[in-house]
Amino acid sequence: MNDTAYLATPPQAADETTMPKNEPQVTYRFGDGVAMPADISPLAVGNKAANLMRMAEAGLPVPPGFVITTRVCRDYFDRGGSLPEDLPAWLSRDIEYLERVTDQQFGGRRRPLLVSVRSGAPVSMPGMMDTILNVGLCDRTVSPLICMTGNPRFVWDSYRRLVQTYAEVVQALPPDPFDRLIRERLQDSSTPTSDELDAFALRDLTLEFLQLYAELAGEPFPQEPLAQLESAVEAVFRSSRSPRALEYRRLHSIPGDLGTAVTVQAMVFGNMGNTSGSGVGFTRDPATGENALYLDFLWNSQGEDVVSGRHAVQDGAAIKARMPTLDRQLRQVCDQLERLFCDTQDFEFTIQEGRLYLLQSRAAKRTPWAALRVACDLVNEDVIDRRTALARLAEFDLDSLQVTRLANEHERPPLSVGVPACPGVAIGRIALDPQTAVAMAREGGRPILVRHDISTDDVAGLAASEGILTTLGGRTSHAAVVARQMNKVCIVGCRDLVIERNRRCRIGAQSLAEGDLLSLDGHSGAVYAGELVFVVERPLELLSRVKQWQ
Repeated sequence: MNDTAYLATPPQAADETTMPKNEPQVTYRFGDGVAMPADISPLAVGNKAANLMRMAEAGLPVPPGFVITTRVCRDYFDRGGSLPEDLPAWLSRDIEYLERVTDQQFGGRRRPLLVSVRSGAPVSMPGMMDTILNVGLCDRTVSPLICMTGNPRFVWDSYRRLVQTYAEVVQALPPDPFDRLIRERLQDSSTPTSDELDAFALRDLTLEFLQLYAELAGEPFPQEPLAQLESAVEAVFRSSRSPRALEYRRLHSIPGDLGTAVTVQAMVFGNMGNTSGSGVGFTRDPATGENALYLDFLWNSQGEDVVSGRHAVQDGAAIKARMPTLDRQLRQVCDQLERLFCDTQDFEFTIQEGRLYLLQSRAAKRTPWAALRVACDLVNEDVIDRRTALARLAEFDLDSLQVTRLANEHERPPLSVGVPACPGVAIGRIALDPQTAVAMAREGGRPILVRHDISTDDVAGLAASEGILTTLGGRTSHAAVVARQMNKVCIVGCRDLVIERNRRCRIGAQSLAEGDLLSLDGHSGAVYAGELVFVVERPLELLSRVKQWQ
């Protein structure tokens, strides 16, 4: 794929006004030299697009795109869930812009353009709304995309991903029938995971998906890319009022009438082979505040694989070992992002055949302990002043800021060790689903939510729990990010954890029942049966520094 084609387009070609002068502006473009409007606000274009505009203007590697404003979303609900009649015309105009700057054609038979469709609330809500990737793939664009990339495996993998995501997000179809087909295909081919299926198996799986979609939806999968795009935009609007989004707003006192913007970007692909991948990074450790790159990554994957919490991921060492130059570039990007936004950042990226692209950056959700250390360090580094640091710390009760550590963990061996995602100690009783965790907390209990994997659908259970333990997932999955923001002890990737029947689980060699006591060490990732003793530490030196500022 010629992923640098859009760089050759003269900047003035992309500076045309998005909307006719006599109409209110409902979309904004970014990338390829488009200047960021001086008065743009996250309230209008969402936090994601506002930051992408700033990143693109600063020369960071951001794929070109456009954003549909939050006003369109609010109008959609004011009309009782009806899209504006002009939406196809708006989308067509901005798709023409993307076609021009990428030298590709949406639905084209020669160089097909694919796009991503992402939510973007004015206040960042990690993983609470929906995303649809690979929009524009259909029967007529499969062969041209194979010819364009020379990579049939990548094309069929992207098509089957689109069909399944579209079924779940747009049509609200259950995921289980599609997951069952994947398991059957893996069993037939004696393959452990879907990322090891070859092109022929993925082609057959995609054809099965298309047939299943038609059976469940009562109509064929849409073969017109513009129709896919319109439906994807509406699905993102609807997801802004999903149960998990409503619960997140309630927990964080976010107004419910802000709506969401929708960001449409030219796709870049992390599933193109062994020099491609997707990742999520934090410019500093969001659990402790340490000034170190904090990264989860998957080779030959798309972004949803990393943030979903359903896959085992690798850390930054995987990139450094295979692509040291790219590792250095990522570290430079961390510094650029912090200088641009004057804060520690949570960013999503894709590597396509060795080339880095940034897809998002936002202020990192962090623990109170990390917030204190980051504020102090950014003052020392002259990134922010003391007044700004104090304003950021105002939401925290610094007098009660502490972290717990196990006092006698060496007296008994742990059942298992996972990947620590949020520090501290959590001691409580096992709850095997979010509903049980909520009920247990209401009765005065201290639930430990134990799951094969967690998603942002579990947000109420996360909020009710003392700690979280999962078999799969990474430190940067959306659910782990939310848990860390809530300052919940979290351990992910505990491979020795198996959820069994009859409300039981097995951790290592020990079988445990729901309600049994468990102790989690969020510093080391160790998991212990029973209740251990803990001690409390306070960041006295940092607190003293802040007191002097005050």
